[in-house]
Amino acid sequence: MATTQKITTYLWFNSNAEEAVTFYTSLFPSSKVTSVARWPEGGPGPAGQVLNMVFELAGQRFMALNGGPRFTFTPAISLFVSCENQAEVDMFWTKLLEDGGREDRCGWLQDRFGLSWQIIPTALMTLMSDSDRAKSGRVMQAMLGMRKIDVAALERAHRGVETPAIGGRA
Repeated sequence: MATTQKITTYLWFNSNAEEAVTFYTSLFPSSKVTSVARWPEGGPGPAGQVLNMVFELAGQRFMALNGGPRFTFTPAISLFVSCENQAEVDMFWTKLLEDGGREDRCGWLQDRFGLSWQIIPTALMTLMSDSDRAKSGRVMQAMLGMRKIDVAALERAHRGVETPAIGGRA
């Protein structure tokens, strides 16, 4: 018997939910749109425009609403992407910043739709969890100086190897 996801993240867009969902589902494997409801004639939204969509990103269910400009996204809520390696970090970072995204610190960014993402390599959590507080502290300090997370720089910090700031990442 298939289980239903009990809690689903519901994302409020102004009027570009369909564009955002199409973009997001193109980025992640095992992603798809599972249903689309459109505004009917005589509704509060433009007839035929997406009202809401149900979609999956990497098997995780989400919903999107074209709710108008009343509410906007805030970094207080973000989507955390666990990346296996630097290549995956680089790919998601680049794609999510396309066409008007904005970099933030410590692996955070805001995409062109205003949604905040954390693009985090699994190595960061492993290195920051080291029981040697000096090592984990150096990793934390290195991470605090980054925008996009650089796994090699984190590993150097963990080992205690001093390196200059990396252009564009600090």
